[in-house]
Amino acid sequence: MSDPASAAPHAQVQNTGLGIIFRVAAMCCMAGLGAIVKWTSGRGVPVLEIVFFRNAFAFIPVLLYVSRTSGLGVMKTTRPMGHLMRSMIGLSGMVFGFSAVSLLPLTQSTALSFSTPLFMTALSALILREPVGAHRWGAVAVGFVGVLIMIHPDPSCFAGLGVVFALIAAVSAAGAQITIREIGRTEPGPTIVFYFTLAGTVLGLASLPFARVIPDLPTLGLLILGGLVGGVGQLFLTEALRRANVAVVAPFDYTQMVWATLFGFFIWHEIPQVFTWIGAWWSPAAGFTSCYGKPAGSACRNGDLTPPVYWGEPHMLT
Repeated sequence: MSDPASAAPHAQVQNTGLGIIFRVAAMCCMAGLGAIVKWTSGRGVPVLEIVFFRNAFAFIPVLLYVSRTSGLGVMKTTRPMGHLMRSMIGLSGMVFGFSAVSLLPLTQSTALSFSTPLFMTALSALILREPVGAHRWGAVAVGFVGVLIMIHPDPSCFAGLGVVFALIAAVSAAGAQITIREIGRTEPGPTIVFYFTLAGTVLGLASLPFARVIPDLPTLGLLILGGLVGGVGQLFLTEALRRANVAVVAPFDYTQMVWATLFGFFIWHEIPQVFTWIGAWWSPAAGFTSCYGKPAGSACRNGDLTPPVYWGEPHMLT
């Protein structure tokens, strides 16, 4: 008789408090990765070279985790074209997301990434034909209003290339979530992450002969650190979803804004406006409302909103 623990290495272990801690830690990693991307791009490192380091060195924590949980046998796949599609969409989001971070203040690029759920809702209705009620549309719209409050946008700013890149990255992240939900029906989470990380490494490596710089030692160290931080952040996302329902931990994604504000202030002396802090409370409130504001008997209230573990849903920096 097989050991249950070994039979289901990625089975969910409910621990809501720990799940929230992992989610907040993941958001700190994502904000830290954004800061590293912004700093290294400011040192002249091309975006595709940053993509290479982000994925190549993310393999270290990811493979260590896989070897201690699922084993390397999960790298077998029957959906190569599905992985290719997921990687193409996800890497587009990563490239545009990194480009946005390099052009915008860290807090603004982070805030714009929170528009992903809005696009996710639209794509899930159009592509997956999932039912999207008025309550869900309303909660997402209210959350996006909070994002706009956080960045306190100047109308002239929206014509900027960085904002365009950030919105394209948000749409790509939403599209990546759609593809993951599709191939995740038959493919284990570690397999999805492995092939995406491999594709990112190959893309970055292929670009090096055409656009690269030789970084100095401090910049090289930061590039390597960015890969490690990105990989660890993805694992934290995974562990958060294993231990708590997505409806519980998802509102804590907005703590990334707090981390980004701190990094922006201490590194680039970016002074956040009062609107940033107002929006930083507004958006999570909308997230909680979308769950606990539903009528009695809803899936969210009953704790049934527990999606498959996808090793961390896509983020524009992951």
